Amino acid sequence: MLIIDDVSLRIAGRLLLDHASLTLPAGSKAGLVGRNGTGKTTLFKAITGEMPTETGSISFPKNTRIGQVAQEAPGTEEPLIDIVLKADAERLALLTESETATDAHRIAEIQMRLADIDAHSAESRAATILAGLGFDAEAQKRPASSFSGGWRMRVALASVLFSEPDLLLLDEPTNYLDLEGTMWLESYVAKYPHTVLLISHDRDLLNRSVNSIVHLDQMKLTFWRGGYDQFERQRTEQLEHQEKARTKQEAQRKHMESFVERFRAKASKARQAQSRLKALEKLKPISAAIEDSVRPFSFPEPVKTVASPIISVQGGTVGYQPGKPILKGLTLRIDEDDRIALLGANGNGKSTFAKLIAGRLKLETGGMTVAPGLKVSMFAQHQMDDLRPEETAVDHVRRLMPDAAEAKVRARVAQMGLTTEKMNTKAKDLSGGEKARLLMGLATFEGPNLFILDEPTNHLDIDSREALMMALNEFPGAVILISHDPYLIEATADRLWLVKDGTVAPYEGDMSDYRQLITGGASDRRERREADKASKADKRREAAARRKSMEPVAKEIKATEGLMDRTRKRIEAIEQQLADPAIYDKQPAKATSLAKERSDLSNALDRHEDRWLALSQEYEQGIAE
Repeated sequence: MLIIDDVSLRIAGRLLLDHASLTLPAGSKAGLVGRNGTGKTTLFKAITGEMPTETGSISFPKNTRIGQVAQEAPGTEEPLIDIVLKADAERLALLTESETATDAHRIAEIQMRLADIDAHSAESRAATILAGLGFDAEAQKRPASSFSGGWRMRVALASVLFSEPDLLLLDEPTNYLDLEGTMWLESYVAKYPHTVLLISHDRDLLNRSVNSIVHLDQMKLTFWRGGYDQFERQRTEQLEHQEKARTKQEAQRKHMESFVERFRAKASKARQAQSRLKALEKLKPISAAIEDSVRPFSFPEPVKTVASPIISVQGGTVGYQPGKPILKGLTLRIDEDDRIALLGANGNGKSTFAKLIAGRLKLETGGMTVAPGLKVSMFAQHQMDDLRPEETAVDHVRRLMPDAAEAKVRARVAQMGLTTEKMNTKAKDLSGGEKARLLMGLATFEGPNLFILDEPTNHLDIDSREALMMALNEFPGAVILISHDPYLIEATADRLWLVKDGTVAPYEGDMSDYRQLITGGASDRRERREADKASKADKRREAAARRKSMEPVAKEIKATEGLMDRTRKRIEAIEQQLADPAIYDKQPAKATSLAKERSDLSNALDRHEDRWLALSQEYEQGIAE
């Protein structure tokens, strides 16, 4: 279906692909993965002919129809269903011609072709796609101009899916979908009848929808069979084997070079030395495995702990206009270590609820109790517009630390995961992922007790999402998460709340149950499991209770780690002093004292490490099921 042969691509002088090649079999569902900025979207532009290649060629079978989501979302007065139906250009042309055709033979051809492309079921198919992306029957009849930009992008996605091109190119399609739309798209792409090349950082989508992975790394393209987890496993094994082979080859090379140096001058060994010299020349070097590590996220601990419940709502009603509530009948509580994910389609009120909990909206009726001293922070994608475009990350942080030394300000920026180069870059020139890191760092700057995240992954690649997941799991405060990434929800949330029918209520199933509910699977699965002795919701609550009971151990682990760090730093400082030969001549007594101190500290460090290991084992056993 697609042949990329020896292609090089360059943009703004920067080489993105260097003589890369790929053959994509017809019917493949392939995920195109790679770090942000490696050139995935640029490759799509080359495939569609929007960008010329510097070397090589890109080819596909004659008359191949290539489709991708339109750059601009439709904003006309046409109903959504009509916009989607028009996306099938051939059907539209045939129907238009059929209205004026008079030749009996041509009329027959038109009708036969309309039957071949299943034109008579077109409206039903278009309605099904729109419904899967969140538009009910009433919404499908409304004009596109009545929807926001994000919803219009869904219409653009529906249009390209309906047109069923031979090669479907999707670039981060879940960025403008909610969790429910993402789950539906997973199922749709997996069953798509033609070839798909999909750019995504959504691990579940790449595991459930595709049967192969195309990895863009080091300016080369590599084809792997299987989903993302299988690719990750195979690539890790390949890198390990490559490193072992390189180490073995280096040892072999050093042995040969040593032999040549020793015996090339000896007549009796000259021939053997010459033979090894030729072998050395033929020995193709194995390059070192290059595995870029992603910088971690780091969220400061709450400055002050507060007692549970940190927030409780009784019979609450909230909205934006008096008498027109978005959510009502809210009765719930949030505890200090809760990990809550909000489920529900966009428009149901998830963001409204988040704003209520963050203190940005007030209840119209009912009561809400907030623990004294509670600090709540919130991250949302639209906040990127709040960054000062002409200021650097350092400038933003300095506003919060006006009296701090420059080194401390920069150290705080570094904790956000920004490199020295990026912390000196103006906000307008940062990537989406870098802006997200800066915003999260600013939002949590004062150590909140509750961190609310509304779609935090839109600009993060897979490794960065993994780093975010680890940071959220390590964060000791409460978390409320709104995300279209099922993997992130499953990895971080202990409780699921469903925002639906104008209220918020606990969802007693797990993400598998919810997926089946959304995609129309066996609806009675959850009912069959109600007789189980302990539901998964109970297990999540038990896990939260176990974590709480082990808090003293966790604090002692952290204190021990700090003690170990301070001890190591002191040992390093002493070793630097002892590395100076002059100290033994000019200050022998001090050298002796430092040596004794280093010995004592080394013994102390051993004891701290033993204590840390014992505490860690106790903690792991304590929180284990």
